[in-house]
Amino acid sequence: MKKEMIVVLDFGGQYNQLIARRVRECNVYCEVHPYSMGLDQLKAMNPRGIIFTGGPNSVYGAASPRCEKELFELGIPILGICYGSQLMAHMLGGKVETAPVSEYGKTEVEVEGGSVLFDGVQARTICWMSHTDYISKAPEEFLVTAHTSVCPVAAMECEGRKLYAVQFHPEVMHTQEGMKMLFNFVHKICGCSGDWKMGSFVEDTIKALREKIGDGKVLCALSGGVDSSVAAVLLSRAVGKQLTCVFVDHGLLRKNEGDEVEAVFGPEGVYELNFIRVDARERYYKKLEGVTEPEQKRKIIGAEFIRVFEEEARKIGKVDYLVQGTIYPDVIESGLGKSAVIKSHHNVGGLPDVVDFKEIIEPLRLLFKDEVRKAGLELGIPGYLVYRQPFPGPGLGIRIIGEVTAEKVRIVQEADAIYREEIAKAGLDRGLGQYFAALTNMRSVGVMGDGRTYDYAVALRAVNTSDFMTAEVSELPWNVLGITANRIVNEVKGVNRVLYDLTSKPPGTVEFE
Repeated sequence: MKKEMIVVLDFGGQYNQLIARRVRECNVYCEVHPYSMGLDQLKAMNPRGIIFTGGPNSVYGAASPRCEKELFELGIPILGICYGSQLMAHMLGGKVETAPVSEYGKTEVEVEGGSVLFDGVQARTICWMSHTDYISKAPEEFLVTAHTSVCPVAAMECEGRKLYAVQFHPEVMHTQEGMKMLFNFVHKICGCSGDWKMGSFVEDTIKALREKIGDGKVLCALSGGVDSSVAAVLLSRAVGKQLTCVFVDHGLLRKNEGDEVEAVFGPEGVYELNFIRVDARERYYKKLEGVTEPEQKRKIIGAEFIRVFEEEARKIGKVDYLVQGTIYPDVIESGLGKSAVIKSHHNVGGLPDVVDFKEIIEPLRLLFKDEVRKAGLELGIPGYLVYRQPFPGPGLGIRIIGEVTAEKVRIVQEADAIYREEIAKAGLDRGLGQYFAALTNMRSVGVMGDGRTYDYAVALRAVNTSDFMTAEVSELPWNVLGITANRIVNEVKGVNRVLYDLTSKPPGTVEFE
């Protein structure tokens, strides 16, 4: 499908994905690529516009990342953000130096008027700054279009050459009118009409899959999460019974989750496909006996999944295509090579060696998580699956501190189900980034009735996040926490204490292990 495109060139900034997401929210397709991509490759993509990200370097450093200077002569509109704005100034004859006063956080910016980029933006607006260097002098032909009390060039442009730059970050929610600025850039400056619609994406993808696969056989590992569910339904709509979905129940799922997945995709479900559910619970518990180290647990769970999947694949026989629920953040974080690796992505790499297939199909590799959910709704997938909370590949194995046992799984499943029920009752479920109950490895003395107890403590977690790179603790209503704690202690055998985790990311992570 031919579509309008904006290309984000990544200079190492932490908001590369967020910029692309914001552009797509303007109904314009956007991809992230490394700053080092060749000029010919970039031109072949025929982008309507280019955005330079921020980055941690100083533009005058010897090893600082650069683009090719010819890029500025292509006549394609360019928007430089933070480091990207400084790079534009530095390469085109302006002056960048260490700022006398660094700016971090919410900052009042004065817009000087007349710029299409700031059309509809207030004369004084709050923007998010994060810089130690600044542009002390704009290049010749450039007009300064915004400033702050300590930053003389908060924005600049050369309208004739279609070059625009902002020192702040319009993509983050703290910049109050950032979406107006990005909308102005992609629609009014780049001339995009906004043809990136989820309905047309779904229709075009189904048609393309049908043409590609023909009468081939397709195998999909179905976890029940939103990514694999949407991928499976897309394939089902395209090729029907040529698709076989293997659902490995490793015993580390949330309460009733295995039955819910089977109800949707199994023989009694509405989708045309072959469904195989493998009960591997006891097998996993045996493998995890005595294991307490988090990364070792991850590796055991991942390796065992591959083994079970391979065994089922052999029974099916030769397949032509293997489906993966890879989404665009997986592709960016695994492929650009600019960001630190926190953990491996189960959707990128780790393929079964013995499964005989000729090609991998990744129908969601262009989509962000929120777009996957929109695609799921377009496909008619039940809302409780589409809006299901993000769930890690190793499942409850990393929400149980220390050794995993069937009894501990029961405890955390029951506690988590109560927590999720109370969150939903309070109408908070759609507003949170992620929330769950975890089982600590701590046991403590308690009193229940007239007796002494010595049982586990459950920790509740709830965070707000837009991209899962950072997360803030959610300030849940005290009565919701109180009701949840009382129910867990009273209804879940083996628990006598409930804690609320107040740690943000960083320094913590969203999950416990």
